[in-house]
Amino acid sequence: MIREKQIVECVPNFSEGRNPGIIKQITDEIVKVKGVKLLDVDPGEATNRTVVTFVGDPDSVLEAAFNAVAKAGKVIDMRNHHGAHPRFGATDVCPLIPVAGITLEECAELARKLAERIANELSIPCYCYEAAAYTKERKNLAVCRKGEYEALPERMGKDEGPDFGNRPFDEGVARTGVTAVGARDFLIATNFNLNTTSTRRANAIAFDVREKGRPMREGGKVTGKPLKDENGKTIMQPGTLKCTKAIGWYIDEYKIAQVSMNITNINVTPLHVAFDEVCKKAMNRGIRVTGTEIVGLIPKRTLIEAGKYFLEKQQRSTGIPEEDIITIAIKSMGLDDLKPFNPREKVIEYMLEDANKKAKLVDLTVAGFANETSRESPAPGGGTIAAYMGALGAALGTMVANLSSHKPGWDDRWNEFSVWADKGQVLMKELMHLVDEDTEAFNRIMAAFGMPKKTEEDQRLRSEAIQAATLYATQIPLQTMKASYKVFELCRQMANEGNPNSVSDAGVGALAARAAVLGAGLNVKINAAGLKDRETADKLVGEANELIAEANREEAEITKIVESKI
Repeated sequence: MIREKQIVECVPNFSEGRNPGIIKQITDEIVKVKGVKLLDVDPGEATNRTVVTFVGDPDSVLEAAFNAVAKAGKVIDMRNHHGAHPRFGATDVCPLIPVAGITLEECAELARKLAERIANELSIPCYCYEAAAYTKERKNLAVCRKGEYEALPERMGKDEGPDFGNRPFDEGVARTGVTAVGARDFLIATNFNLNTTSTRRANAIAFDVREKGRPMREGGKVTGKPLKDENGKTIMQPGTLKCTKAIGWYIDEYKIAQVSMNITNINVTPLHVAFDEVCKKAMNRGIRVTGTEIVGLIPKRTLIEAGKYFLEKQQRSTGIPEEDIITIAIKSMGLDDLKPFNPREKVIEYMLEDANKKAKLVDLTVAGFANETSRESPAPGGGTIAAYMGALGAALGTMVANLSSHKPGWDDRWNEFSVWADKGQVLMKELMHLVDEDTEAFNRIMAAFGMPKKTEEDQRLRSEAIQAATLYATQIPLQTMKASYKVFELCRQMANEGNPNSVSDAGVGALAARAAVLGAGLNVKINAAGLKDRETADKLVGEANELIAEANREEAEITKIVESKI
């Protein structure tokens, strides 16, 4: 299985919003780190504060954040800072947010390590807040920032001082202030478009759904006085959506009212759940939601989860290509209601992918792939083609599952086939990854052979590199064999239970899977021959031979099933 790539978002706030030169010096430290994509720089003159957003893999994000904090500590002097926004440091806050392949808890650990490094190497004291907080009270940023920069002389060096770098107030702290480093869930800012111009009605819908709700009133009437508890605090009637904040407003640009919402935890309230609930509450008030506007960027899983949710409501298979699922999400929630919605410009993973995009075989056209294979270069070769044949076998099995899911008269079986189609999509993704990975493995061998060999030490290092690369080039086609072998289960099930009109497609899928297993097996054997560790080589070849025998058996049995039904 391919592990999902880890992506973290970082949104540091710097206490400078008026000098573009200073802001650029800070952001330059971010963009020079490989593996990071700068998404947004939002300076505010009144607040004298700039909010920066960037994403990347965890290690790259931590390095970029550290470098930015270091630069801010040099170019911003907090003794001269004034602005409308609360602040207590040159880098005021630096939260890490999980986007993909990483948990909030893991981001919290990363935030603590970053805070410790900033304090130790830069002498900038740090509080840890939100999910990274060491105490319940410090989860609240306001507690950490109490009294702001001006209160630091009284707080530093005492129990209420920072978690890292706590020392008496000195010239260094006077210049840099302190920084709050934390971790929080991804926040989605969204507006739901209404077919009304009434702000009052939009507000009513917002109060229906937001977690805070609305004040309870005497007699249950809108005009009644708010009810108070024994402490004189207004009693609230909670809304229906946890982890949401919302308000209604009128947008002159669009000539409509909207419910403007912040979803503070998409694990508790996903976007599609919020959309459906706003639709329901709007309908109760005679109003219709015409679409959704996303403010800023979103993680890919938000659209994938939404697309699958709406497909399941239609009793349609979810085992379809990713781009098709996203299209369903866009159309279901009306993300293109007010203006075109381009996932490549709104989905964080796609933006990061496009920024670091390298040429891949799987991105070629069918003709381009064939032409590239036919050239005199040794890669792509048999291992790559084997992986692609395995992917095609999985694709055929998945196609039969989807056709069966949508077959008239089989409506009660849609979910059964959808589950198989989902499995097929996972296999396709793994095998498509191996298409390029096999070529990369060959390139590693060529790179190792190209290492210098003038001295004995050069020769030793070169020999070790060749052996490591050869082992990897043997393991990759074995992975292809194992992944391709799983295709038989899908094709057998579709031959037995799938749409009888497509049984031949299941048979061809099995033939492609057999070719993939046998073809990748040849690559295991030829690469294993170059291994000096014969015990490891024999073990790998033994595994390959077992898979080849099983593949021959599986393909023969599936072909019999197919022939019996034609």
